[in-house]
Amino acid sequence: MSSTVLDAAALPPLRLRGRPRRLVPMVVGFEAVAEAVSLHGGSRFRHLMEPVTAVAVVFDAGWVLVDGGFDPARIRDRAVRTVSFDYENYAPIVPPGDPLVDQIAEAGLDLADLAAALLTHAHFDHTGAARLLAPDQPLLLQRREWQHVAENTDPREAFVFPDDLDRDGLTLGLLDGDTPLAAGLTAIDTSGHTPGHQSFVVELPERTVVLAGDAADLLGNVEHEVRCGSTVGADGPARADRAVARLAALHRTPGTEVWPAHDPEFPVWAAVVRSR
Repeated sequence: MSSTVLDAAALPPLRLRGRPRRLVPMVVGFEAVAEAVSLHGGSRFRHLMEPVTAVAVVFDAGWVLVDGGFDPARIRDRAVRTVSFDYENYAPIVPPGDPLVDQIAEAGLDLADLAAALLTHAHFDHTGAARLLAPDQPLLLQRREWQHVAENTDPREAFVFPDDLDRDGLTLGLLDGDTPLAAGLTAIDTSGHTPGHQSFVVELPERTVVLAGDAADLLGNVEHEVRCGSTVGADGPARADRAVARLAALHRTPGTEVWPAHDPEFPVWAAVVRSR
């Protein structure tokens, strides 16, 4: 691998000051997905046009990015798109421009102030932010997730693009389970959907937001405590059950809300789409 891979504990402290002050939700693409992929027991016939999302967590000084959607270059080049996304009953969509870069700029954020990108998991609809990172802007993911990518013999079957994470000048920081990342920001283990899936707890001044990633694609996952429909490994379903139970408990906690990553009806994402 060309990336520099380090224990996250060996990295310098993230270039952040103070605590999280606001979130900037972004919809950076869409994908047609069977409900059964997002919700265990859901319909394999009914397809949802799910938003592909990212969130900037803005501190008193500096900010971090959670996920990043697709690399638009894979969508725009017809030959690369065919090789990358030619799955039956799956359709990726990226709106005009570069939705991630454009929305970062519209929010008044400077990529030079980006301290790190945080990856919920390595599926190709989440890894597009890696292309934006300088060597001193690490991409933080769970060690188990990196091992899943590095050891996978069939990336297409695993829905990963290893070269999104195998880039000259990219620094990967590996986490092990629940890890405080900065004041008011914690990574938590929500594995099951993938072996190293993680979610992020963000303590804002007036509320706490949990960015669930694909451990809860839909709000129904946490409201009805039903795991995601897609898991990896023999222990994947049991891990996903524990993950959604953990997220559901957080969702029931006063002052805490869980943001599902792909729910087209979730008010946060719906508002972003309406504003575009």
